[in-house]
Amino acid sequence: QVQLVESGGGSVQAGGSLTLSCRYSRFTDHIYNMHIGWFRQAPGTAREGVAAINYGSSNIEYADSVKGRFTISRDNAQNTVYLRMIGLKPEDTGKYYCAAGVPAFILVAGEYDDWGQGTQVTVSS
Repeated sequence: QVQLVESGGGSVQAGGSLTLSCRYSRFTDHIYNMHIGWFRQAPGTAREGVAAINYGSSNIEYADSVKGRFTISRDNAQNTVYLRMIGLKPEDTGKYYCAAGVPAFILVAGEYDDWGQGTQVTVSS
């Protein structure tokens, strides 16, 4: 089991930026297929895949709604994955979670096994 802890959430005005961090415990199985994904969930909505990255940073995907504004990256030496968010919009508001797994579809929440507790992002207009 992988433990994950998110940080970096907050409240910003539209057009602002935030960088989220996901620190994960070291994993030893399936290391090269292990992905870390960022997901978000607003009240009353389903958990939505935002971005995901594999261990070698060779497989990265973004949701269409965030392409060009969000950037996912990782520092394996620090066991940390980052989500840089710029040009934030009110519709980006939600609780952001990171998750670890060996997914067949890397932006699908059900493909991930281990989840953090989430960090809140609120964007006001």
